[in-house]
Amino acid sequence: MKKFFSVEDVPNIFDLVKEAIFLKKNPYGIQHIGKNKTIGLVFFNPSLRTRISCQKAAFNLGCNIWVLNINNDTWKIEMNDGNVMKTTQEHLKEAISVMSMYCDILAVRTFPNLIDKDYDYKEVLFKKILNYSKIPVINMESATLHPLQSLADVMTIAEYTSFFKKKCKVVLSWAPHIKPLPHSVANSFSQWISKIEQIDFIITCPKEYHLHKKFYNGIYINNQNKAFINADFIYAKNWSSYLDYGKVLCHDYDWMITKKKMKLTNQAKFMHCLPVRRNIVVEDAVLDSKNSIVLQQAENRIYASQIIFKKIIQSLL
Repeated sequence: MKKFFSVEDVPNIFDLVKEAIFLKKNPYGIQHIGKNKTIGLVFFNPSLRTRISCQKAAFNLGCNIWVLNINNDTWKIEMNDGNVMKTTQEHLKEAISVMSMYCDILAVRTFPNLIDKDYDYKEVLFKKILNYSKIPVINMESATLHPLQSLADVMTIAEYTSFFKKKCKVVLSWAPHIKPLPHSVANSFSQWISKIEQIDFIITCPKEYHLHKKFYNGIYINNQNKAFINADFIYAKNWSSYLDYGKVLCHDYDWMITKKKMKLTNQAKFMHCLPVRRNIVVEDAVLDSKNSIVLQQAENRIYASQIIFKKIIQSLL
């Protein structure tokens, strides 16, 4: 594996998930492969789970690590080409090129602007980073995708289905939020899950919130209660409109995940990538229930990152 931008960089999802679950049982058993290797973590946006899970994953492999928060720790970065740099001190080209000389793997987190659809969906910023870097790059979240989260999600579902030994119904449910959010988790989760034949996958959302067909071209159900019937996993997530890009078109809090709705399911496990706004996205009774596996998802972020780091380090040896 020379880079990790999306599921398309994964030769075999099943092999990768199986290896990640095996690695979880003995996360410190291969620390020798990280000796004298450095991973750089670059954040253009805030992070909690991504930052800490990646640090922990690197430590598990015996790697050195450095972390850079672009908005707080460095010069103001110019992202565009051809500009007269009167208000910015360093161009992205030099910044990424230099960072990539100070580590062996560069992991980067960016967010969409949710204003310019073409800019975001062409992944202009991340493609520049891939171009300027002299070493392998890992996507810790981009304008349209969050593959480390999705790998952890698939890994979690695999653990609760004896590694997909039985068919299961997974529902990705749009949920309300007070501000517009990116599509990256929903896009990426849909992209990964759609590749697993043992999963019956549907999305339930208001009609204004259908995703780009590049990431999901399957079944949508606009009736949330109908979608929940006999589901084995409910994954709640908010995202803004794609068609009316970046806009919040629905403020209907009836879409919140409730205990009453969960009773329609097949005792479904509740999933969310976190952070989550309680009693807006999901009520406390669901989030705090025994069927909530959000913390298991969060823990698996470590091993999802670790297996990707391992694969890329091995490609460097």
